[in-house]
Amino acid sequence: MTGLQPTAVPSDAKTLDSSLGPVVGGDTAKELATAFGMHTIADLLGHYPRRYALRGESSDLTRLIVGEDVTVIAQVVSVTESEMKSRPGTMVTVKITDGKDTLSLIFFGKGKNGTKGSQNWRTKALHPGVRGIFAGKVTAHGNTVQLAHPAYKTFDTELDEVVIDPKVKRMLLDIVPIYPATARITSWEIADAVALALNALGPIPDPVPELLRASEKLMPQGRALELIHRPHASTDWQQARDTLRFIEAWVLQCTLVQQHTQARERHTTAREPVPGGFLDRFDANLPFVLTTDQQIAAAEIAVDLSQTSPMSRLVQGEVGSGKTVVALRAMLAVADSGGQAALLAPTEVLAGQHLRSITAMLGPDLTAELMPTLLTGQLPAAEKRKALLRIVSGQSHIVIGTHTLMSDNVEFFDLGLVVIDEQHRFGVNQREVLRRKGATPPHTLVLTATPIPRTIAMTVFGDLDVSTIAMLPAGRRPIESVVVSLGEKPHWFLRIWDRVAEEVALGRQVFVVCPAIAPKLAEEGQTLDQADGTVTDAAAPARAAASAPRTAPRPGQLASQGTGQPAAEKRPIHDVETLLERLRQHQPLAGLRLEPLHGRMTSEEKDLTMRAFAAGEIDVLVATTVIEVGVDVPNASAMVVMDADRFGVSQLHQLRGRVGRGGVPGLCLLATYAKSGSTSRQRIDAVAATLDGFRLAELDLELRQEGNVLGDSQSGDRSSLRLLRVAIDGDLIARARQAAQFLISGDPALRTEPVLRQAVERRLNDNQRSWLHKG
Repeated sequence: MTGLQPTAVPSDAKTLDSSLGPVVGGDTAKELATAFGMHTIADLLGHYPRRYALRGESSDLTRLIVGEDVTVIAQVVSVTESEMKSRPGTMVTVKITDGKDTLSLIFFGKGKNGTKGSQNWRTKALHPGVRGIFAGKVTAHGNTVQLAHPAYKTFDTELDEVVIDPKVKRMLLDIVPIYPATARITSWEIADAVALALNALGPIPDPVPELLRASEKLMPQGRALELIHRPHASTDWQQARDTLRFIEAWVLQCTLVQQHTQARERHTTAREPVPGGFLDRFDANLPFVLTTDQQIAAAEIAVDLSQTSPMSRLVQGEVGSGKTVVALRAMLAVADSGGQAALLAPTEVLAGQHLRSITAMLGPDLTAELMPTLLTGQLPAAEKRKALLRIVSGQSHIVIGTHTLMSDNVEFFDLGLVVIDEQHRFGVNQREVLRRKGATPPHTLVLTATPIPRTIAMTVFGDLDVSTIAMLPAGRRPIESVVVSLGEKPHWFLRIWDRVAEEVALGRQVFVVCPAIAPKLAEEGQTLDQADGTVTDAAAPARAAASAPRTAPRPGQLASQGTGQPAAEKRPIHDVETLLERLRQHQPLAGLRLEPLHGRMTSEEKDLTMRAFAAGEIDVLVATTVIEVGVDVPNASAMVVMDADRFGVSQLHQLRGRVGRGGVPGLCLLATYAKSGSTSRQRIDAVAATLDGFRLAELDLELRQEGNVLGDSQSGDRSSLRLLRVAIDGDLIARARQAAQFLISGDPALRTEPVLRQAVERRLNDNQRSWLHKG
C-alpha cells in the first residue's frame, strides 16, 4: 500500500473523561482536586493559561499589587546571605529585575543537609544573571514590596534537565504559559501536569460538526488544546483560543437549547382563568391601566399557562416597572384553576413587603377568599402551624415566603405556579427543591429587576423565554442623582445631612445606605465580598482567578502582570452603627426619628422597623442593602448611599429605585472617595448620568469585562465560562445559538452527533446540571 497510514493508537491511550490520578500521579491529582475541583483530563485541559510570557522578556514589576499571588519572569541581579540576629539560621535576599525596577525575594532557613544554617545551595542556584520564573504572594515591608519564600524555577536548570536538542531548546526559549495557580501548586507544576495529560491522550473527537467547523474556520479541538497549552508562537494560542471559545459557546448553547426543548416536552396542568373568576374580578377593580409592556408580558404569560407543557419564563423589568402586578395576575389565573402559587422572596423584609402589597392590591374580598399566607423561618411556632395547615389543605391559594418554603415539612395541596423574585439571590438547587413540591411540574415565573444584556440572557437564561417590561407606570417622577466626591471636597459630608434635614422638613422620609453594619477597616478598591462578607457585582471575585482565566489572553498580551494599581490605601468604610450614632448627635438632625435596619436584627425587629418606616413613624432609616429590592415606601423621597464605590452598577440602580415612588421627585446622593477617572468612579458617574437600567446593564458588563458575570448562585460551584466573554462575544454566542437551534430542532436527543452529546453530558456533569435547571 502507498500513501499515509493511520497512526496506531496505543491501547492505553486516555480520553477526556479519564481520571487524572493515573496520568499525573496521585499527589498532583489530589492537589488539583483540592485547589480547582479537577478530576478528569477534561477538567485539567480546560484550565487554560491566564496569560503568556516570553522567556526572553521580563514581567513588569511596577504592576504588582500587595496581597496578590503573582507569577513573574525576571533576571537575578544580586544575591546575599546573612545570619539572622533574632534566631539561628540565615536570610537570603535575592533581587530580581525586569530591566527597570527590582523586587526582593526573601528566604529564611536553617540550612540544608546538616549545614550550619547556610543556604549556599540556594545562592548557587539563584546567581546573578540567571533568569527564571518566580511565584508567591506580594507583601509590603516598609515602602518596598517583596516575595517571601517564593517558589521558583530557573531556565538554566530546565535546560540542563533535557537533552540539548535544537528543536527542544527553541521551544523552551519561546513562550511560557502562566496558569492560575495557588500557594500549594505552582504554574509550572500545572504546566507539567498538562504536558503529561496531552501526551497520554489519544485522538480527540470533535463536538463541532464538520460543516459548521469549516464555516467558522476552526481548527480541530485536539489541535486547539495542544496549541493553547504548548504554543510555538503567539498566533498559535490566539487561533487555538478562538476555536475553543466557539466550542465553549457551541456546547453551552446546545445544552441550553436541548434543556429548553426537553422541558417543553414535559406534561403539566394547564392553568386558565374562568369568566367572572378571581382574575376578572381583580382586573375590574384595578385602579390603573397596565402599561403596554405589562400587557404584552401578561399576554405571553397567559399563553404559557394555558399550555400543558410547563412555563419557564423570565420577566425582567426596570426598577418600579410593575412586575409584581403582572406576577399577581398569573397567580390569580392559577387560583382560578384551583391551584396554588408560591412566591419565593430572598429576605423576610421583602417577603413581608410582598404580603402587604399583594393584600392591598387584592382588596378585602379577594384577600378573604384567596387567603395569602406568609411563611418565614422566624414565625412563632403557633403561627407557623396555622400557615402550614392552610398551605397543605389548599385553603391558601397564594403562599409567600423565604427559604422556609423549601423545608421538608412544607407540603402544597396543588402547587401550580412558582414565582421566584430576585432570582440571583437563590442557589439553583433551592429553586429546584421548591418546584418538586408540585404533583405535576409547576409553571415557573422568574422575576428580576436587574436588566439583563442580550448576551447574558442568551448565556445564562438560554433555557428560559424572556419578557421585558421597560416602561414605567404613569405618575413615576424622575430621580435626580448626584455624585458627592468626598475625596475632593470633604466638607460636602456635612452638606449631605443638611440636605437630608431639608427633605424631612418637607414631610418626607430618607434612606441612608452603608456597606457595613459595624466598624470595619477596608482597603481602597476592595469590594464588599472582601470587606463585609456581602457579595456584590462591583468586581470579579478573586476566586475566579483560581477557577478560570478571568483575563483570557488577547493578541499582544504576553508579559503583563497585575492591574497597575498602587498599593492599597486603608480607610474606614461607613457602617450603620457608627453613622447612626454620629447622625443622632448632629445638630441639623436633632429631634428627628432615626433608626437602623440591617441583617443582624431579628426578623421581628426588621419587620417592625419596616412597618414603622412605611407608616411614616421613622424619618431617616440607616440601613444596609437589606432595602435593595422590593421595599415600597411612596413617601421616601431621598436616598444617601455612603461609599457608593463599594457597590456595583446594578446594585446602585436598585437602591436608587427605592425613592421617587410617590408623587414627589426623588433624590439620590452617591457619596464616594473614589478618585476621578478610576473604574469605581466610572461606575458611579454612569449611574448618575442615566436612569436607563438596560443601558446601565450593558455598561456594567463593559466595565467588568472578564469578571465572574454569572456569580456563584448562577453558575454552580465554579465559574461556568472559561474563555467565553459575554461582554464582547455576543455575535459569536448568537451564531452558536442559531446553529444549535437548527440542529436540535431536527435531532433533540443529538443521536446523529454522539461526540456533541457526550460533550453536553460532560458539561451537565461538571457541577452544572443544577445551574441549567433554573427556577
